[in-house]
Amino acid sequence: MLCIYIKIKNNKIENISFQTFGCVAVIATSSMITELAKGKTLTNAMKITRQDVADSLDGLPPIKMHCLNLAAEGLNEAIRIFKSNQKI
Repeated sequence: MLCIYIKIKNNKIENISFQTFGCVAVIATSSMITELAKGKTLTNAMKITRQDVADSLDGLPPIKMHCLNLAAEGLNEAIRIFKSNQKI
């Protein structure tokens, strides 16, 4: 389980944090996605891929590669929720 929290100012991620329950790989990928996304525009943050996270971590064991999906999809979902709330 992963929850990502974002604070947006001027269409940029001003602050980002996460809460997760999982293994060390989930914690590492979640932490890295926050480092990669902070300060980026929403458009650029949505472009962060699982491979970007893996490269920044110098890889993960093959059995833990699914953790990359959780981090990248979690960020994208947080941004989608933010955008959908802005249209109300």
